[in-house]
Amino acid sequence: MNGRDLVRSVKLVGSKRGLRTVRSAWRRSRADARSLPRRGPERARVPGAVVGAEPGPGGGVVRFARSELSIRVAVGGAVFWGWDGAEPLPSYALPGPAPDADPRAVLEPDKDGGWQVVSERLTVAVSRHGAVELRTPGGVVLRRELPPRWWEPVAGGAARWVQRSEVPADARFFGLGGRAAGPRLRDGEYGLWNTDPGGRFGPGDDPLYLTMPVQLVVSDAGTHLAFHDNSWPGRVTLREGEEGAGSGHDRPGMSEVRVDGGPLRCWVVAGTPARVLQGWTALTGAPALPPSWALGPQHARWGFGSAREVRRIVAGYRERGLPLSVLHLDIDHFDAHRVFTVDRARFPDLPGLAEELRGDGVRLVSIVDPAVAAAPGNAVFDTGAEVGTSGAFVRDGLGRIARGEVWPGECVYPDFTDPRVREWWGGLYAERLAQGFSGIWHDMNEPVSFAAFGDPSLPRSARHSLEGRGGDHREAHNVYGLAMARAGYEGLARLRPEERPFLFSRSGWAGMQRYGGTWSGDVSTGWPGLRASLSLVLGLGLCGVPYSGPDVGGFDGSPSPEMYLRWFQLGAYLPLFRTHAAIDAGRREPWEFGPRVLDAAREVLVERERLRPYWVTLAHLARLTGAPYVRPLWWAAPGDRALRECEDAYLLGDALLVAPVLGPGMGERAVRLPPGRWYDTATGAVYEGPGQVVVDAPLSRVPVLARAGSVIPVRGADGGLELEVWAPVQGRGGGGSVVRDMGDGWEPAVVERYTSRLVDGRVVVERDGEEGLVDCPVRVRGL
Repeated sequence: MNGRDLVRSVKLVGSKRGLRTVRSAWRRSRADARSLPRRGPERARVPGAVVGAEPGPGGGVVRFARSELSIRVAVGGAVFWGWDGAEPLPSYALPGPAPDADPRAVLEPDKDGGWQVVSERLTVAVSRHGAVELRTPGGVVLRRELPPRWWEPVAGGAARWVQRSEVPADARFFGLGGRAAGPRLRDGEYGLWNTDPGGRFGPGDDPLYLTMPVQLVVSDAGTHLAFHDNSWPGRVTLREGEEGAGSGHDRPGMSEVRVDGGPLRCWVVAGTPARVLQGWTALTGAPALPPSWALGPQHARWGFGSAREVRRIVAGYRERGLPLSVLHLDIDHFDAHRVFTVDRARFPDLPGLAEELRGDGVRLVSIVDPAVAAAPGNAVFDTGAEVGTSGAFVRDGLGRIARGEVWPGECVYPDFTDPRVREWWGGLYAERLAQGFSGIWHDMNEPVSFAAFGDPSLPRSARHSLEGRGGDHREAHNVYGLAMARAGYEGLARLRPEERPFLFSRSGWAGMQRYGGTWSGDVSTGWPGLRASLSLVLGLGLCGVPYSGPDVGGFDGSPSPEMYLRWFQLGAYLPLFRTHAAIDAGRREPWEFGPRVLDAAREVLVERERLRPYWVTLAHLARLTGAPYVRPLWWAAPGDRALRECEDAYLLGDALLVAPVLGPGMGERAVRLPPGRWYDTATGAVYEGPGQVVVDAPLSRVPVLARAGSVIPVRGADGGLELEVWAPVQGRGGGGSVVRDMGDGWEPAVVERYTSRLVDGRVVVERDGEEGLVDCPVRVRGL
């Protein structure tokens, strides 16, 4: 951090706290210098030449002169390989035992002295020097992993490694968790270290809060996902390929993964995008199902200040006919910023307030930070000291409790990689439930310690349990937020077993979807921040986290009325729809921006509520299939190169295409259409894809197009379920799925499948092949 950053850091937290922050960062630096092993001289190593092989379940082991490679094809088609004895477990990404090996996959000799494993969906070919090729059943190469290289300290310690890969020249990269630049990841370097960017971020900032070593690669040859299961700090360098012109040679795309330690192991899932995401979530866990109320409009502000202001805001929504489902309380409702407390002067009867709001259809959600004020008499600090034999908190390399500077002052940090600590922490949520909160919002859990220079996290030498294996913060940092989410989710499920927990977290890792969703964090206010909001949601969905959304309006600064409205319209068509702002960013309620913005905001809020049955269906389908609610335009047509280049529009489920306005002064915009007929839901205009069209985008709305033949569950005028059917094309049917809202418990989903077809100018809608089974009103549009 340079001098200007230091000044900004001091201003951010106040001069007195800023000085404490400087001291904390100095202690952190001293701890690492004292306790982290110095690398010293290193010895480079490559696998060498093949010397033999040993078949095993689902594959086997190929031995080289200086290493060995284990290959295993799992039931369901996912492929695992690990070097130097690396196995699928232990892993924070997998929710339980590793999947069973596919007995049909057999290791057998290949040409030129190599070996191969042939499975139903992929052939894994290993060259005699350690390159690994993934081929389709037709023999087309999806990915080629070059022989890896390790650098091992001569004096002993963790070896760092690099894995270079080649993909087809036309391939495009997506994923790597939450990235502000994207969703297509262009040439550049991407960090693998969950990081608080320090108050705000835009498209040029990297890394951010939730990184994952998960690449989704789309090419003409097919789609595949590659996951390097290693939580150590690292970086990924990507370079898109280039196709040769005329007789020129193709230059393949390149991926280089460098990690500072830990195992070199990888999972690959291949197929259509839908099959890839289904296989990925089968491997890492089904997404948690949010309660249906969490699919409605949500409002937050850092600085509500009092119960009186909360009531004023909720009344403002109701008086203006604006739907509102959830209101979030930020850290200002705590007593001296201490977690699991309430400022009784400003919120004298929080349970009563929560009950009052719930009667008005509004739930309360509470922020929870992991940092615990290090003060005797603080109940959380005192009870944490009694967990196990050495207490609940992370310790430094000398065995002392590691301390940092966060909002409550000097703080300590629970070690969520210890099962006993997770159980203790999950029990603390009883206090939140007793205060009337219905859900939890995890923040500052990268984890963060205010930084005057360097990395705003715990010392890398800090010690963690890591499920009893032991290790330092270099391995635990990226999974800290994931383990905290697990503690919170499991605690809520124990404390209130009749209801599905609602939890979303700023930080996490691969498998985060098992415990809830995430949000953008402190995205900067501005048109670039608006564009970054969409990139984050699309990228996270392709990594298996389907429930996410931005701070509508941006976290800092003051958006113009036009920008706020465009952000609001985008947010209304994203899974987590939440307005939020920093304490000094002013009020962000829709009526604060004038009558024109208010009218347009009301219109899109009403439409969001009308589509609530569709959102419920998408949530259940995400849990059942892994398909994200928000999908790139190439989702059903990954071979369409023009769609692979489109980053400013998306599919909402299978039925709707949303084309948000991401820049100022636009009254119309170009939209790239996937194949098929599309209807403008506002004007009824008809467009034929594939191709590009120009559609109206007045300030009052954003373009939303419906696919011909779609059957969409919506809320009717009487509040009941209605099927909205967009006329199919003659000779081509359509359809859709419906999952009815069964409440916020654990009832299994019942998926109703509907089809539509055009017969003699009449639209026929059937459920499971019988027209008579349709038991709700049907409204045909576009005929």
